[in-house]
Amino acid sequence: MPTTTGPSRRTVLCGLAVALATPGALAACSSGGTPSGAAPAPAPAPGTTAPSATAAGGGTPVAQIPVGGGTIATVGDRSVLLVQPTAGQFKGFDATCPHQGTTVDPPENGVITCPNHFSQFDAATGAVRKGPADTGLTEVPVTVVDGTVQVS
Repeated sequence: MPTTTGPSRRTVLCGLAVALATPGALAACSSGGTPSGAAPAPAPAPGTTAPSATAAGGGTPVAQIPVGGGTIATVGDRSVLLVQPTAGQFKGFDATCPHQGTTVDPPENGVITCPNHFSQFDAATGAVRKGPADTGLTEVPVTVVDGTVQVS
């Protein structure tokens, strides 16, 4: 039987397990702040925007909702998906997938997708296009006031 001089398979696997577990443990113990020198958050996908900021008068600036896309806004304790299916037409939907409650992604190419089980919804109507969800997204009334989309 050949003799080895390096670490055993068990030692390597144990070391790997510790290395993989440690970053998660450290993250769980962190204060939530961004470490010095940390990379910025990734840019949103084309046709979408990052979670919306609230304008001074309340609401989301229309410039933050691209035509054919949308953004997630926090209104009170709920998430609302604000979309602009066609130029100048703004709609709002409860951003919670009716299948299992996951927050849906903003639309791409007219389709809103749930990242959990990939249910798909029509961006103009909220209707379910593909399950496992068996109902569409609930529409939330919105109005445009002074260049911002506000949840009514």
